[in-house]
Order: sequence, then C-alpha cells, then structure tokens
Amino acid sequence: MPRPSRAFDNATRLRPNDQSLDDQYGEPENFLEISVSMPVIREVKTKRYAEYEIECFTNIPLFKLKHSKVKRRYSDFVWLRDKLEKESTRVNLPPLPPKVFYQSLATDVLKLRQEKLQMFLQIIAGHPLLQTGSKVLIPFIQDSNFNRDAYEM
Repeated sequence: MPRPSRAFDNATRLRPNDQSLDDQYGEPENFLEISVSMPVIREVKTKRYAEYEIECFTNIPLFKLKHSKVKRRYSDFVWLRDKLEKESTRVNLPPLPPKVFYQSLATDVLKLRQEKLQMFLQIIAGHPLLQTGSKVLIPFIQDSNFNRDAYEM
C-alpha cells in the first residue's frame, strides 16, 4: 500500500480544538498596554517638575479610546492613588515611588521613578474591580483634558 503524502500526514494531525493562524497571531480578545515615558522637566517661575507621558493601547470596551496619550505630573499619580484608595477599599493598591526634590531630578532617579510609575499604572489599570468601579481611573489614563477638580467631592 502506498504511503500517504507528507501534506496528508500534517493535515491528519490537526485536531478540531487546534488554534487557527488567526487565533494564534491575531489580536487578543482583550489587551491593555500602558507605558510611561521618561519625563520632560518643566520649569514655571521658580518651580521645577517632571511631566510624564502615558500611552495606552487597548481594546477593552470600558476604555473609550483604543489609543491615547496624556501628560501627567507625579502629583497627579499621588492624587490618583488617594482617590482609588477612597473609591475601593477592597483593592490593595501598590505603592508609588517616593517623591524626589527638584535638586535630585537626575536621569537615573527619574528613570527609576518612571519604571515604577509604569508598573503602578499597569497593575491598577489591569485590575477588573478598578476598571469597572472607579470613576477616575480610565479618564486619568485617557482624557487629555482631565481635571482633578471635577472629581473632588
């Protein structure tokens, strides 16, 4: 009896529950990518501060935009964490990196802070209870006209 061709062997190995190429390499059902860029140092009169850019790519329906970029200061992150703590007592929030004074806005200090702020945002933005229960989380990440005063009670 003749041996089946190699193509036939591979075809018969496929099982109904095997993934298609679209399943393997297509867009995941739900994804959320958040990055925080190295900050730009701003000076206003005698005050100096770091401004971070948050970039978000997602297809999660709760997020209004699939792609967004916003700028936030460290004090904005502190405000966000405080707000989330008040909104959801059931979620244990990760800590923020410590505050640094403008004399120590050295590149290595800023790089470490940027990495920790990114990790903080990735953890909280990916948390299902915060995604659905917070009034401030998604606007903080996506709204370029975000105003903290609009969320004060």
